[in-house]
Amino acid sequence: MNKIIVYGIPNCDTIKKTLDWYKNKNISVEFVDYKKSGISTEKLAGWCKKVGYEVLLNKKSTTWRSLDPAVQQKITNEKVAIQLMQEYTSIIKRPVVEINGNILVGFNETNFSKQ
Repeated sequence: MNKIIVYGIPNCDTIKKTLDWYKNKNISVEFVDYKKSGISTEKLAGWCKKVGYEVLLNKKSTTWRSLDPAVQQKITNEKVAIQLMQEYTSIIKRPVVEINGNILVGFNETNFSKQ
C-alpha cells in the first residue's frame, strides 16, 4: 500500500468526511494540518504543476469572499496565488490528497476508490 497524505485543516467538515471515508475503508493515512504546520512554496508549486492554481484556490470559500476585491483581482498567476495560499491556508480547496505520486483535490469517493 502506498503512503497516503491528506492535507487540510481539522475543523473542516470535508476533511472530517475524507478522514472518515479512509477510516471506514481501513486505509491508513497521514494527516497534515497546514493551519499549524504551514505549507511550503515548493509543495504548493508542485501541486500547481499537477492541477493548476485555479483548482487549488477555493474562490467559493469564506476566506476568498472576505478578501478585498482589489486583492482578489491581483490573483492572476501561479506566483501570486501561491503567496495568497501560504498567507491564508484556509483558502486552499480541501482536501488535497497525495497518493501514488498524484494529487486529488476535493472530496470524491470515486477518485479515492481508484487509487
